[in-house]
Amino acid sequence: MSNTRTSPHTLGTLTLRPLDPAADAELLHRWVTDPKAAFWLMQDAKLEDVEREYMAIAAHEHHDAFLGLHDGEPAFLMERYDPRYVELTGLYEPEPGDTGMHFLTAPSGIRIPGFTRAVITAVMAHLFADPAVHRVVVEPDVRNTAVHTLNEAVGFVPEREIDKPEKKALLSFCTREQFEKATQTATQTATQTATGRSTGA
Repeated sequence: MSNTRTSPHTLGTLTLRPLDPAADAELLHRWVTDPKAAFWLMQDAKLEDVEREYMAIAAHEHHDAFLGLHDGEPAFLMERYDPRYVELTGLYEPEPGDTGMHFLTAPSGIRIPGFTRAVITAVMAHLFADPAVHRVVVEPDVRNTAVHTLNEAVGFVPEREIDKPEKKALLSFCTREQFEKATQTATQTATQTATGRSTGA
């Protein structure tokens, strides 16, 4: 499977490429230490800490990272991991085809309505492009209500709260079918709104 996937969207084109820990470290350092990225838990990280962290991810057999581009410009970060070995080991009963995911949008002074939802949709489409993936698992901080809302918008269903060493997390799952249903409904609603038809008709 190609490591780069293009997701055409009305907000522009979103693509993913493998992260280069050395070349991208300075950019990532600005992102993960921004106050808006508090839930990424790297607020006090130095540049060398960020490079070391992503070098370790690049070398890991069950964890990798991608830089997301918006019309060719860096705009978000995505991590993919095997929850049997990373993040959730011993904290839930994994099923065949499970994959874990983290994502972070870059800090920006310009707000583009719908952009973060477009990013998580592109990330999920990238993960499900692998036929071996049947379910995506996430474990955001229980206090991160903005991400809970985004997750539910693309089909995630909260399972339960779990205690991790670094946080209390909301374990949530999204199957391929749940993602397809959620995004199909969103597309239909947007189309009906654009054509002036009532969504309640």
